[in-house]
Amino acid sequence: MTEESHFESTSFELPENYEELKKAAHRKSDWQERLNAVNELGQYNHQPIIDLLTHMMNNDPVYAVQDAAYKQLRGLGQDVQQPSKAKPELFKGLTKTLIRIKKSLPKDHSFEDFKVKLQKMRADIYNTYEGEKGEEFDNWLKAKWESYDTK
Repeated sequence: MTEESHFESTSFELPENYEELKKAAHRKSDWQERLNAVNELGQYNHQPIIDLLTHMMNNDPVYAVQDAAYKQLRGLGQDVQQPSKAKPELFKGLTKTLIRIKKSLPKDHSFEDFKVKLQKMRADIYNTYEGEKGEEFDNWLKAKWESYDTK
């Protein structure tokens, strides 16, 4: 779909489910739900939606969500700059958090035990990095797990 045809097919009214989409856009522990919200919101050319998409483009921790918001904004005729993939640590104190989780497990725990506990204790961290790292998530997390000596 070209930008022009995308713009022509957008609605100038807020969607009936705007409040639901707004909540989904802010759901920290589910990057896929945020991505879906961005794609649906991008069908409506309305200032509150443009503001929300701009916020997501500039602030979402997962690049795929930022990029989708950027593309939707461009499709709505907004003059925006593509977000940068280069980011600092997504969660302040990530190393401390991961070490704390590793230390909370029995000494002979497996990587899978660690992964499950991270997902239960810090779904926000797990989900964000899963979205950010994509297929490399398990390798990245395993390297982190292996690098922490908890003697």
